[in-house]
Amino acid sequence: MLVRAGNRMTVLAAVALGAVLAASGCGGGDSKGGNDKSEVEVFSWWTGPGEADGLAAMKADFEKKNPGTKFTNAAIAGGSGTQAQAVLASRLQNRKPPDSFQGHAGAELLDYIKAGQIEPLDSFYDENSLKAAYPQQLLQQITYQGKIYSVPVNIHRSNMLWYNPGILKDAGISGPPKTIAEFKTALKAVKDKTGKVPLSLGAQWTADHLLENVLLGDLGADAYNALWKPGADWGSTAVTTALNDYAEIVKYTTAEAASTDWQGAAKAVVDGKAAFNIMGDWAYGYFTGTAPNGLGKKLDTDFKYAPSPGTDGTYMWLSDSFTLPKGAPHRGGALAWLKEVGSKEGQDLFNPKKGSIPARKDADKSLYKGYLEYAFNEWNKPGVKLAGSFWHGVNASKKWHTDIDTAVGLFLQNKDAAKLQASLVSAAKSNAQ
Repeated sequence: MLVRAGNRMTVLAAVALGAVLAASGCGGGDSKGGNDKSEVEVFSWWTGPGEADGLAAMKADFEKKNPGTKFTNAAIAGGSGTQAQAVLASRLQNRKPPDSFQGHAGAELLDYIKAGQIEPLDSFYDENSLKAAYPQQLLQQITYQGKIYSVPVNIHRSNMLWYNPGILKDAGISGPPKTIAEFKTALKAVKDKTGKVPLSLGAQWTADHLLENVLLGDLGADAYNALWKPGADWGSTAVTTALNDYAEIVKYTTAEAASTDWQGAAKAVVDGKAAFNIMGDWAYGYFTGTAPNGLGKKLDTDFKYAPSPGTDGTYMWLSDSFTLPKGAPHRGGALAWLKEVGSKEGQDLFNPKKGSIPARKDADKSLYKGYLEYAFNEWNKPGVKLAGSFWHGVNASKKWHTDIDTAVGLFLQNKDAAKLQASLVSAAKSNAQ
C-alpha cells in the first residue's frame, strides 16, 4: 500500500551498522543459503482497491513462473500499514519471520537492519542485473554501509501541488505558483479575493508532509538531501528562511482541517472549497477513481496538478519494497518472489493497478496513462534530481522521524518558527548517525 493517511511512516539515515550486523551474525548473507521453494509467505498491507489488484497480478505471474511454489498472501488490513507493522515486529521478535515482507525503501528498514533481521541483497542484485535496471541515484539513496537491503517495486512522488483552477481564476492567479514566494502571494490572493480556504491540511502528518515540501522548495534538492547527513546544519540561515516561510504558509490553512485526514483535505480542492493541497500522487487515484473509493472527478475541470512550489526538476520519492528476512523458512521461495518484484514484468503488472510507476528504467511506457504518464516521464527525465521523503520512509531514523513530528505538533500550537528550528536542531543532534 502506498504511504498515506495517518500512517506514521518511518525514514532513514545512513548509520554505522557493521558492529551490529557482525554481532547478529547477519553480515553478508546475500542470496546464498537454503533453497526451499515449496512455499513463499509474502507479508504486506496491500488489501485496499488498486494495491490488492496489483498484488494479485504479480501473484499470478509469480505462480506461472514458479508452478511448484505455493504462494501465501499474508496481507494485514487496517491502519494504513501501522497494524501490519505491529504484527510484523512481534513475529520478528519471536523469530517467526515471513519469507518476505513489505517495507518502504530507505530508513524505515533501519531498525530491521540494526537488529540483524534482514539480509543484504547485493549478490541478488548482481545475479539479476538490477543495478543496471534501477536509476543510479535511487541505488545511492537506498544503500547503507555499502549494502542494499530491499527490492523496490514502485515509486510514488511526494512533492505534488493539487489545485482548483476555478478558484485560481477567481483570485486572479494565472497558473500554479512556481516558487515559495509566488505560493505565499497566491495564498494571500485566494484569501483576500475569494473567501475560500487557501491551503487545505488534514491530520498532523500532513503538516509534516508540507514541511518537507517547503524545505525542498526553499533549499533545493542538494541542500535538502544534505540535512539528513551527519553534521548537517539545521541552524543555518537558509533553514531559518524556510521555516519562516513554513510558518507563514501555515497561517493560510484552517484549524478545523486538523480533525480530518488527507482524503478530506484533498477532497476540499475538487469540491471547490480550497484552492491548494500539497499531497503525494496517490491523491490522483483518489480524485479520478470510481465510487465507493474514488471521487470520479475530472482532470483539468475539477483539479489540476504541478510540482509543489520551488521543486520543479526534483522528484521527492518514496517506494514500496520487499526484503529477505534472516531465517526465512522458505528462502528459495523468498528469492523467487524478490525476482518477481524486481522484474520488468512484475512491475508493469503491479503499478498501473496500484497507481504508481515502476522503479525500473526499462518499463513499458505505453501502460502508464494520464498523470502516470507525466510521472513516468518526470522520473526518467535526464537530469532529474531525487530527494527522499523523510515522512514517507526514506532518510531519517524512526526516532528522528518521531522527534520531528513532535516538534511540528508543538509548532502547530505555538506557531513559533524559532522554537521549531531549535527543536529540529536538537532532533538532528540527538539522532546524529
